[in-house]
Amino acid sequence: MVQAEGWIDTALTSGPSIETIGTLGPAGTSSEQAALYLWADRGRGGSPGIGLYDTYEEAGRALRAGAVSHVVIANAYASVHSFYMDPSLRFAGAFLFDTPDYGIAVSPGHRVPAAARIATHPAPAPLVEELLPREYSVAEICHATSTSAAARQAGRRETDLALTTRPAAKAHALEFISRTRSIRMLWSIFTLAGTDS
Repeated sequence: MVQAEGWIDTALTSGPSIETIGTLGPAGTSSEQAALYLWADRGRGGSPGIGLYDTYEEAGRALRAGAVSHVVIANAYASVHSFYMDPSLRFAGAFLFDTPDYGIAVSPGHRVPAAARIATHPAPAPLVEELLPREYSVAEICHATSTSAAARQAGRRETDLALTTRPAAKAHALEFISRTRSIRMLWSIFTLAGTDS
């Protein structure tokens, strides 16, 4: 069950509504779910104005180009510091939001070897050891740009398994072979420096 625990920065809560949000895609990522939560809570209404990008850096470039008004980034992302340090950007707020359930998934009918190649985004990679069923071991961890990209790799059988989210597993017709669990995550919101939102 997805839960939100509230806002860290009240400046965003009292400002104007959010016009558009950029974050990590493709569809099915935890970042997309966090952006949808932010939109439901602070968006201008109507259909969600969310742009999904191959990397957080691409979302940042979209913000600088005016294609989106806000960017949402998971604080677990190893390079989140570059957004905090960028003088062209402004930290606008943060919120706690549980990710969708993560688990180890496989393409139906794929025979998984005892030593499996597993696709995952680097940030949740420690969950592989926790969630991988005992009958399997890790032959190789293959880093993907997102949890949805990891699911796509397993769906194409480029890897044996994927550590991915429930929405991404569904989007790529994968089945979980492990238990699942969410992650309590802090999400940072950035705007252009000098903006009021």
